[in-house]
Amino acid sequence: MSSKIEQIIDELDEYIGECKYQPFSNSKIIVNKDELDEYIVELRMRVPDEIKKYQKIISQQDAILDDARSQAQNMINDAQQQIDVLVSDHEVMQRAYERANELVDAAHGQADSIVNQAVSDANNIREGAMQYADSLLAEIQNIISGTASESRQKLDQMFASLESVYNECATNRSQLTVNNTTPEQDNYEDEDAEQ
Repeated sequence: MSSKIEQIIDELDEYIGECKYQPFSNSKIIVNKDELDEYIVELRMRVPDEIKKYQKIISQQDAILDDARSQAQNMINDAQQQIDVLVSDHEVMQRAYERANELVDAAHGQADSIVNQAVSDANNIREGAMQYADSLLAEIQNIISGTASESRQKLDQMFASLESVYNECATNRSQLTVNNTTPEQDNYEDEDAEQ
C-alpha cells in the first residue's frame, strides 16, 4: 500500500507528463503555476504526517522491548517459583538446586534471545523508516530543484528580452536627439550670427 506522498508524487509525475512542450523544444514544458503550487503545498502538508507515522513506528520499539523484558521476567518468576517448590522438599534438595539452576539458566538464555531479537527488529524498523523518509525527501528535493531551475531559465530569458527592448529604446532616443534640428533652423541661426 503506497503512502499519500507517493500518490501525490505519482500524480505530479503524471501531470508533468501531460504538459505541452514549449515551441521548438523537446525538453522544456509549459506548466500551470497554480496547479504546480497545489502539488507543492500538498507535499508540504503531507511530509510531516508521514514522518510522524514513521516516528511512531520507531517509538514502538520501546513497547517491543518492554514486552520482551516482561516475558523474560515472567519466565524468571516461574523458574523461581519452581525452585521454591523443589527446595521445600528436603529429601530432593540437591536435585532441586540443580534443576532450579538449569531452569534459571534456560530462562535467562530465552530472555536474552527475546530481548536481542526485539532490539534487532526495532533497529530494522527504525532503519527502514529512516530510509523511506529520506527517499521521499530526496524525491521532493529533485522536484523542487527541477522547478527552480526551469523558473530560473524563464526569468533569464525574460530579462534578456527586456534588456534588448531597453537597448533598442535607448538607440531610438539617441537618434531622435541627433536629428532634432532641421535645415531651416540652421539657416536662421546663420543669419542671426551675421547680423
